[in-house]
Amino acid sequence: MTIGLLKEPDFETRVSLIPETVAALKKKGVTIFVEKDSGKKAFWNDDEYVKAGAEIKDRSEIIRTSGIILSIHALPLTEIEMLKSKIIIGVYQPLYDTELMKQWAGQEVTVFSLDMLPRTTRAQSMDVLSSQANIAGYKAVLLAANLYSRYFPMFMTAAGTIAPAKVLILGAGVAGLQAIATARRLGAVIEVFDTRPAVKEEVMSLGGKFIEVEGAADASKAGGYAVEQTEDFMKRQKAKIAESIAKADIVITTAQIHGKRAPVLVTEEMLVSMRNGSVIIDIASSSGGNTALTKDNETVMYHGVTIVGNSNLPSAMPSDASKMYGKNILNFLNLVITKEGQLNLNWDDDLVKGCCITHNGEVVHDRVKKPAP
Repeated sequence: MTIGLLKEPDFETRVSLIPETVAALKKKGVTIFVEKDSGKKAFWNDDEYVKAGAEIKDRSEIIRTSGIILSIHALPLTEIEMLKSKIIIGVYQPLYDTELMKQWAGQEVTVFSLDMLPRTTRAQSMDVLSSQANIAGYKAVLLAANLYSRYFPMFMTAAGTIAPAKVLILGAGVAGLQAIATARRLGAVIEVFDTRPAVKEEVMSLGGKFIEVEGAADASKAGGYAVEQTEDFMKRQKAKIAESIAKADIVITTAQIHGKRAPVLVTEEMLVSMRNGSVIIDIASSSGGNTALTKDNETVMYHGVTIVGNSNLPSAMPSDASKMYGKNILNFLNLVITKEGQLNLNWDDDLVKGCCITHNGEVVHDRVKKPAP
């Protein structure tokens, strides 16, 4: 079995495998081809990959000769024909790009998109959404602290007392919980909203104040994802958020619904109520964002409030992000490669089947075949 590691687009600093994970695959007898400078932006040079047992090859040769191709992002359309009958593994957001999935199916590409893994206990070691969201929550707070014109912690000085920053976090998933922990370590006072009452204990254990809104839809059967709420609940939630946001200095928004547009939780009216110099970091910007004015990969200034839409915060910490992502990839590869290094696609395995999008010339994932409106 030959696995090819491709260099990512210019905007991406992460890489699918680091030398450490290459060495683990080599022990199985797997041949690893690496495109030149694939790990450079994550501070892993070609010599380290070679030392781990990889071979540096030309991109076209890697695509042509590898059975499995690793690329976090989708390859350019010009390379789709080269993928014929290959297996490609990455994070392709197939629910948002069904046309690309159909094109790949037409070339008989077998696509595994790890953002579609069932969120079960067994899948935790290969859950790329969680590993990267952890980093996003951490970096969101540090980015906010850098942009904010005041201190985060309270200071009592001869020149007067500085009040601590008030941080509002919308969504207490992996990113939100890491944001709570990071903001708390920096000395901020934290309030948190989430539609799942079950996360209250985790929020409080990290030092946040959980703001409850009664009547949330049951998310216990959603496989770890948030679910859509009723219109009545959303109205009451927005009223509560409006109270908190008027007092907040920093807002970190993380609320997303898998495969659907992110809910708008922060209206223009709420933005106007915030004090000058406040900062919003919107992690949900790739799916529309949680504020009415979020633009993905852009910074917007509105009534003195800085709104940062950044859906690729893990790339701001490429070394550890790549290490964690690479371990997720390695654990998934262990499901489809035998101890002797041979390919074994076990379709009875719920994880293998659950993140397979296309196979044998067809789109095989039910949610991608019939996307939600």
